[in-house]
Amino acid sequence: MDEKDMTLRVEALESILVEKGYVEPAALDVIIETYEKDVGPRNGAHVVARSWVDPAYRERLLTDATAAIAELGYGGRQGEHMVAVENTADEHHLVVCTLCSCYPWPVLGLPPTWYKSPAYRSRVVIDPRGVLADFGVTLPADTRITVHDSTAEVRYLVVPRRPRGTDGWDEGALAALVTRDSMIGTGLVEGPA
Repeated sequence: MDEKDMTLRVEALESILVEKGYVEPAALDVIIETYEKDVGPRNGAHVVARSWVDPAYRERLLTDATAAIAELGYGGRQGEHMVAVENTADEHHLVVCTLCSCYPWPVLGLPPTWYKSPAYRSRVVIDPRGVLADFGVTLPADTRITVHDSTAEVRYLVVPRRPRGTDGWDEGALAALVTRDSMIGTGLVEGPA
């Protein structure tokens, strides 16, 4: 199903639910606005950027991610039990939910379509290096890849490696480099050109 067909289906479903009185249009507007303005990968990018510039915050994040993320004002449903894992030169972390699509909404927003696909969920645990290659990520052969399986109880945030050439950058500039995929582990953070 392409995006146009999916959009038409969602609109049709919304019309029926509103028409039958199951949902209020104003409630749907609040939900949409929340995910457009308050929830999303920019929250996670802020968390990552703070960890890059503040070593004490980084330690708190790696020790108790839920509390450290809450320090920055992010939390709530689907983000109650967070674990942060840090990419290093020796180890790269990759997140999946093999059962369904458990995902840390307060810091990453809604999951991308591919994250929920059976192909990603099954293949990433068998061939993580091959999946990374599909995303355009090639790691040195001696880099260990650790796959984390999210559940309803534990959700993960990957802290990507800070790119070279960003010494002295402030949090805002650093956060602008951080992508959703880099916080799932399917991408890397690119430095300045």
